[in-house]
Amino acid sequence: MSAIWNPKTRATFTAVGLGFGGYAFAVIVVLFTAILFSAVGIALLSRPTLLVAVSIVMGQGVSFGLFALAYLHYTGRGLGYVHARIPTVSDLGWTVGGFIVFYGGLIVVSLVLTTFGIQSAQNELAAIGERDPNVFLLLIPLSFLLIGPGEELLYRGVVQGRLRESFGRWPAIALASLIFALVHFFSLQGAGKLVYLAILLVLSPVLGAAYEYTQNLVVSALIHGAFNAIQFALAYLMVTGQLNP
Repeated sequence: MSAIWNPKTRATFTAVGLGFGGYAFAVIVVLFTAILFSAVGIALLSRPTLLVAVSIVMGQGVSFGLFALAYLHYTGRGLGYVHARIPTVSDLGWTVGGFIVFYGGLIVVSLVLTTFGIQSAQNELAAIGERDPNVFLLLIPLSFLLIGPGEELLYRGVVQGRLRESFGRWPAIALASLIFALVHFFSLQGAGKLVYLAILLVLSPVLGAAYEYTQNLVVSALIHGAFNAIQFALAYLMVTGQLNP
């Protein structure tokens, strides 16, 4: 039994638990918050912009952060376990380069999918934004303030960091990217979910590598936030008819 339950096995189970546990915790917190709003007569489902704001703030902002910090405190790893600092000139270079590679990768993958007529699923945020385009405008600043930092703290700072302890740099990046992609399954709508997850799996290592090679979570958070912000801005322009698909 001890041979099976070795450090790599423990690291894998811990990382999976952190990845999916953080998401489950966020769902619970968001649902509880929605119930509180309902108790005072505010129906979030009828207010798309408020619904998204509450979901992002209480999900990626509060829940992911608390879950990650609770794990670091419980295991005695402390805040220093996650490397973050004000970006240097070198960090900014990594940020720009990482974003170009990340977005360029999306363009290449999208062209391949279009060529073969393969359809990807849609994130539920996009579906809400199509009903109320103002949601996309709200998501642009939230991408930098909460979505990027919250998801990177949990999935790169903590999950990838825990895997690195037993597997080393590149296996940790690959496994953390897999967990990150799989967690998104629950937020997808329509056909092509596996395609969407495959795209994430291909692109996510860019974020992991940016964190590993700069030792600065701010870099991966900025790349993540900028990518999402541009996607939401383009979605707003398309939904409002200001940009033809």
